[in-house]
Amino acid sequence: MDDIKKGKAWVYGDNVDTDVIIPARYLNSADPKELALHCMEDIDDTFAKKVQEGDIIVAAENFGCGSSREHAPIAIKACGVSAVIAKSFARIFYRNAINIGLPIVESAEIRDETRPGDEIEIDIKNGEVKNLTRGKTYKISPFPEEIQELISAGGLINYTKQKLGK
Repeated sequence: MDDIKKGKAWVYGDNVDTDVIIPARYLNSADPKELALHCMEDIDDTFAKKVQEGDIIVAAENFGCGSSREHAPIAIKACGVSAVIAKSFARIFYRNAINIGLPIVESAEIRDETRPGDEIEIDIKNGEVKNLTRGKTYKISPFPEEIQELISAGGLINYTKQKLGK
């Protein structure tokens, strides 16, 4: 896994649910590229057109609430988002994100001190997030080594294949 994630912040509020991350009308596709075209469009119709490879979503409480569909973290990852930081995550979304290899980080402070477009750097291995625009540094809980390996492998399926030698 690339231990350092760096990108522009896309900032959202509380309760960003899976229906706005990837609206249900697009669930007839399982193609990550197709899902990426519609990511966040019901909360921010510019997101999918303007997000850049490596950008980072920063949100408040309960990110990913709603249905348990894996399409939501898949759409985010397929857009090129390198990580999501939130005050808290819906538990099913949290596990789905880890399972597909999308790093997600909880922090109570970062959201309130980050503005759209701020340059964010996350050191996942060492448990540190920097808002380079504002000169602020935050400690986060690093993932356990096994979870870091799973994310590095690109998700649970690839991780399992590597462990089985396939």
